[in-house]
Amino acid sequence: MSFEIKLAQFEGPFDLLLFFIERDELDIHDIPIAHITRDFLDYIHQMQAMNIELASEFILVAATLMRIKAKMLIPRPELDEEGNEIDPRLDLVQKLLEYKKYKAVMTDFQHLEDERLKQEKRGNIARELEEIASQAAPGEELQTLDLYRLLTVYERVLARFAAGKQQIVHTVVQYPYSIEEQKVAIMKLFDKEKRVSFEDVLSISQDKVQLVYNFLAVLELLQQQILDINIGLGFNNFWVSPKEQVEESVEEMEK
Repeated sequence: MSFEIKLAQFEGPFDLLLFFIERDELDIHDIPIAHITRDFLDYIHQMQAMNIELASEFILVAATLMRIKAKMLIPRPELDEEGNEIDPRLDLVQKLLEYKKYKAVMTDFQHLEDERLKQEKRGNIARELEEIASQAAPGEELQTLDLYRLLTVYERVLARFAAGKQQIVHTVVQYPYSIEEQKVAIMKLFDKEKRVSFEDVLSISQDKVQLVYNFLAVLELLQQQILDINIGLGFNNFWVSPKEQVEESVEEMEK
């Protein structure tokens, strides 16, 4: 007896996001980021549970959604040069609108492609695929998957604060945090230790808001090539350490 499992196929992460938006009749200009992030991550978890390999674009979009979600938790929104609030979802919305526009004419392009293929003999597809595979950077997707696992550790630490939360009090609090200040605080951890676990870096947070700032600070330090991250033993265990010759970068942050 054989079993056949059918899953919805999507051409890419934006195709999946548009599916969620159209299915739930959401406003594409005002995306409920927590709602759509949950659905997107649930889809990824289902694929991983079935040992289905995910394209790196899905993981990158998942990281983007988590970053937007984290920024929207910050009580002090970013402002542009004119003092207007910057919506962290704006870039994602613009990309979705562009993708939706191109998808609308995809049927016509497919028809033109089919007609063109009738006129010219197609090349050696097997050989072309081998050439494309040989040109792919080794380990590129593995590094992207590590970023997704990094987000898993962040969610675990975030859940600790949620579990220890007391009765909700509707009080407006001005938190004295900034990403630049948290970057400096994180780098000071390496004055005594050569490397620190990623979970310990996040655990220095005094509250949930500071945890969000620390998470964004770590992402920026990794992006700026100031910090390096390595996989340790165990599940979702990461070690963070400063890259060589980062003294000038640290001094610049402290100014």
